[in-house]
Amino acid sequence: IPNEPNLMASKAGIYQAEGNLEQAAKFLSQINAQTPSPIALGIKMTQLRLERNYAEVIRFLQARQPGLSSACETLKAITQVELALHQRVASDTADAKVAAEQARITLEGLCKNQPNNPDFAALLSLAYAALGEKDSAFKEAERAVTLLPSAKDRVYGPGLEETLAVIQTMSGAHSQAISTLARLLQMPYYGGFYFETPVTRALLRLDPLWDPLRGDPAFQKLCEEQ
Repeated sequence: IPNEPNLMASKAGIYQAEGNLEQAAKFLSQINAQTPSPIALGIKMTQLRLERNYAEVIRFLQARQPGLSSACETLKAITQVELALHQRVASDTADAKVAAEQARITLEGLCKNQPNNPDFAALLSLAYAALGEKDSAFKEAERAVTLLPSAKDRVYGPGLEETLAVIQTMSGAHSQAISTLARLLQMPYYGGFYFETPVTRALLRLDPLWDPLRGDPAFQKLCEEQ
């Protein structure tokens, strides 16, 4: 199916990883908040963030919320975490904390019911980070990596280390974040934060999530190395 949303989004994700946002945008033009595919939605949201179109990505996420079934707690929590992160990047700290608090309540319950689920731990760590609770954020991010280490699962494990790198960046542990990212750049794996695509130098250069690291010469070198 030529215009199937997942296929179009996956192609866009490849262009994003190469730093070609103009070409990526062409494959995402038909994807909106009502598109049923979570992966297509995630890659569209990444595109808006990479373009630094914060107002649009926040509108996009808010438009998603009414359509989420109250029974789908996980999907609601993911959307709330994404909303909190993007509001934080857009310097809307107050609204970010509201969304993060909603996510925290949901995710603490999910983690209690499934304590060995690394994805819930990773999401909870991001909610804590958006709330400014650094210690709790680190604890959950590290717990997620422990539950599914890269040495045990080389396909999905590194995606949890991406989340740890984000937590390290948000919390001011910049040298640790750069070390984590340097390791990830050496691995082929199924991406976590970028929906299928592993982290690349082009994504490090473009993504505002890594802006706190830009003044560090080690990060600059990481972005430039081939």
